[in-house]
Amino acid sequence: MRLTNCDADWIQAHDADLHSVVLYLHGGGFLSCGLNTHRRLASRISQSADASVLSVDYRLMPTHTIDDAVADGIAGYQWLLARGFSPTQIVIAGDSAGGYLAFMVALALDDPGLPRPAGLVALSPLTDLDPTSKLQHSTSARCPVIPRSALLALSSLAMRVEHRSRGVSGLPLSPVDAELRGLPPVLLQVGSKDLLCPDSRFMFDRLVEAGVPASLEIWDGQFHVFQVAADLVPEARKAIARVAEFIRERTTVRYGDVEGGHGDPAREIA
Repeated sequence: MRLTNCDADWIQAHDADLHSVVLYLHGGGFLSCGLNTHRRLASRISQSADASVLSVDYRLMPTHTIDDAVADGIAGYQWLLARGFSPTQIVIAGDSAGGYLAFMVALALDDPGLPRPAGLVALSPLTDLDPTSKLQHSTSARCPVIPRSALLALSSLAMRVEHRSRGVSGLPLSPVDAELRGLPPVLLQVGSKDLLCPDSRFMFDRLVEAGVPASLEIWDGQFHVFQVAADLVPEARKAIARVAEFIRERTTVRYGDVEGGHGDPAREIA
């Protein structure tokens, strides 16, 4: 199917309920991947959560900017609203760079005056384009998926591109630097061996400071976006089951009714 400036997949498991829907934004460092690479993961989420999934094939760098990708995510959100879905039925989710976009899309919804969704799910999210803290962390030397050199190159390219164009909302370059107050409940999942593990920890702390209900799950021994290996890795299947539980809870309970300031605490999962 076609959105304004990009393609998208409508994924619905055989027995999925139309009561809830996930707007999914794939990872790939803003440079690669797409509908085909993430269709299996999106389908698993649909089946486990009993929800439909709109997976957005947003525009990529270097031809386009991250702002363009955010605009494509907003277009997907508007498509869902136009087809009768209430914001309380929608969860925005993404992995890696898509996790970055999940936060930025939710934050940018204020600009066109759109209501925020019921929840956010971020799998191994990139939340800070500045690589400094990640490279100083112990995980930087033992991440089996993202080389340090790749992170440096991505951060440099992203910052150059985005400093030339800040067109969608004037938001900060990184979600951790944004005003997070008022976001819906958030679930963060990350592996302990992930180079981006510090980003999830930092984002969780910022969410708690802002009074956003948030949960952080650090999966012991797991790698970057380990959920994609659910066909082979039991922990990945368990993690997706927790994502599904979060989606079901958020789309049946309005986030304005959530008590407390920060949901579940951060926790290590063996």
